[in-house]
Amino acid sequence: MSTLVLLLVTGLGLGALYFLVASGLSLIYGLMGVLNFAHGSFLTVGAFIGWEVSRRLSDGSWWALVAAMLVGALVGALAAAATEFFLIRRLYNRHIEQVLVTVGLALATVALFEGIWGTDPTYVTSPAWLAQTTEILGARIPNNRFLLIALAVLVLVTIVGFLRFTRYGLIIRAGVENRTMVTALGIDVRRAFTVVFAIGGAAAGLGGVLASIYYGYVSAHIGSSLLIFAFIVTVIGGLGSLGGAAIASVLVAVLQQFANFYLGGTGDLAVVLALAAVLLVRPRGLLGAKGSTA
Repeated sequence: MSTLVLLLVTGLGLGALYFLVASGLSLIYGLMGVLNFAHGSFLTVGAFIGWEVSRRLSDGSWWALVAAMLVGALVGALAAAATEFFLIRRLYNRHIEQVLVTVGLALATVALFEGIWGTDPTYVTSPAWLAQTTEILGARIPNNRFLLIALAVLVLVTIVGFLRFTRYGLIIRAGVENRTMVTALGIDVRRAFTVVFAIGGAAAGLGGVLASIYYGYVSAHIGSSLLIFAFIVTVIGGLGSLGGAAIASVLVAVLQQFANFYLGGTGDLAVVLALAAVLLVRPRGLLGAKGSTA
């Protein structure tokens, strides 16, 4: 029983991390139709800058972690907004060019990060409580999983609430449906699309800081490795569906945990097989629907 609880809760924690990365991908594709292969770079730069802030304040304290998360999210948002403004804005409805540019940017930024911070992992220090465990039904659960789960839920609620219940969210959704009409009303749709990228980048930057807590280190490749699973989650959940991404994140992470424990470390293989099965049976994903954002 304790093993089952441990695998389930740690799977939820890993799924929360996957969702923080996948939410930005799903949001950007769902609203703008852009597959952004540079999304992992937003995560990595957020993780590195967050680590720089944390170690300069008071490494290992709660207020340093909070500052790192806020700064990481801000840096991710700025990086994403700059990418949209300088690169993607000129390539809407040109999907091949989007892929080429974002893949090139992803490769270039990995080299840039290695040049600045080196090729070896940089180990991080987190608050003592996060390194401890809490017993649930006999299972010792690492406390950092609870932080991941709580923040993933907060991000999901915040994004959905922003899109559904704010004026700017209404403008974004209207701009997606009929850009010409919204522009005719005197509203700058381009600015709204930049905001969408910034929100996705902020989630990735926050995810980068939390990934460094989860793994205990940050490296130039942490974003690209997580991006693979984020794409799998996004496809399984349904391209453009935040709700689908949330469900798929949990399913993928729990499956991965169980396969690693019971099937000799075959978690990654099990996830790929699950992706293949979904594509064969339900190609649009669990909750996929054109234009879906929740």
